[in-house]
Amino acid sequence: MKPMSLSLRLGLTVSILGALLVVFLAILAYFALTHELNALSRDSLASKMEQVEHSLSLYTDPGEISSKPHILLDQVMGHDNLTLTIYDRSNLRSPLLKSGTGMTDPRLELKAVRATTDQLAYARSTDSQGKRFLTATRLIRLKDGTSVPVLMSMDNAHDQALLSAYLRSTLMALPLLLIFIGLSAWAAVQRGLAPMREFRKVAAMVSAQDLSHRLSVVNMPQELSELAHGINFMLHRLDNGVQQLSQFSDDLAHELRSPINNLMGKAQVTLSRERTTEEYKNVLVSCTEELERVARIVSDMLFLAQVSHPSALAPFESIALEEEVRKVAEMFSLSAQDKQIHLNVLGSARVLGDRLMIQRAISNLLSNALRHCPAGKTVTLLIEQGATQVSLLVSNPGAGIEAQHLPHLFDRFYRVDSSRSRSQGSTGLGLAIVRSIMSLHQGVAEVKSLPGTMTVFRLGFPHAQ
Repeated sequence: MKPMSLSLRLGLTVSILGALLVVFLAILAYFALTHELNALSRDSLASKMEQVEHSLSLYTDPGEISSKPHILLDQVMGHDNLTLTIYDRSNLRSPLLKSGTGMTDPRLELKAVRATTDQLAYARSTDSQGKRFLTATRLIRLKDGTSVPVLMSMDNAHDQALLSAYLRSTLMALPLLLIFIGLSAWAAVQRGLAPMREFRKVAAMVSAQDLSHRLSVVNMPQELSELAHGINFMLHRLDNGVQQLSQFSDDLAHELRSPINNLMGKAQVTLSRERTTEEYKNVLVSCTEELERVARIVSDMLFLAQVSHPSALAPFESIALEEEVRKVAEMFSLSAQDKQIHLNVLGSARVLGDRLMIQRAISNLLSNALRHCPAGKTVTLLIEQGATQVSLLVSNPGAGIEAQHLPHLFDRFYRVDSSRSRSQGSTGLGLAIVRSIMSLHQGVAEVKSLPGTMTVFRLGFPHAQ
């Protein structure tokens, strides 16, 4: 079975909730109207009872009520729905006065008379014909102190007619109102979900070959706008990642093409005719150097892949940075002595990180500094405690680096002097590895240089907590 669409689900949900609300309000209005009609009836009976009480206060005894009923009859004259009945407590067989033709059931009257007290009381009753009455009862004293039961009944036929008319009109209007709510809900849901078509449109156009499409956030609801911003940011990162991967693939192919072409060329030239043992040996030595270069590129690429998946790495630990710097400096001490370069290590601090990776980053920077430092000069490794970071500065004098190269130094396979770097055995990945290691440690890798003066590489580590 095909699942319902989101718009249909939302439309049905809103329609059902709207229908329940309308039915609830209709029922609430019915009970509220009933309550108000009852309150009006009680107030009307209470007012009439006060008038009857005032009139009865003028009578001397119960017999005078039967002989002079006109004063009491004036109280209910013109009120067809009112019935006034007065009994003598000593003789309940026939009333002293009865005005109106509303309540005609004597059993109901006698039952109300027997329950009459000095306090005004109300009771509802239904006669044999199905008519409903609201009756107010009370004992009222005459001049001689005699108390007579007084019954004031009100026929609720008009109230029942009003409630019946309300129910009929509600039942007639309710289906139309529910249809209107359903259509309105469907239209509102369609309008609210209209931006989702833009999501579907962009999703259909996005592919690995084209990640340039973006969602428009103009006049979009806040919730969908935040989602659109998130998707646009994701597409931007994917686009950058695909472009970097494409560029990296091109660079890698270019880097591997040269040694492979060299190997193939040398092998083909060597095999073109018979060679001496010494010539074969020289070719093998040359091929071995090219293969070592390929091996270094592959090794560096594997390391970059490892850094790109930090979940596979060991947890960070607290490391004395100066100790790691001195270890790396000691490894390069012989190479520095051969070039008559002095290594100077200053400062101390502790950072959180992976010990081997930090050594790799320091080693790459120090190797780069020794490669470009003139003989007889000093390479300085300075550790500084900053307000927000611990900095390791690796500085060396030399020819310096021109400004146009500085933004690209940490890119993969980027070389300032390509021919010279290849002759020195550089793979072009050393500084890219440094940047990846610092990114993994939530730090930064920066460089400052002025041609002919000093080149300074800075590694910025967060403070150890």
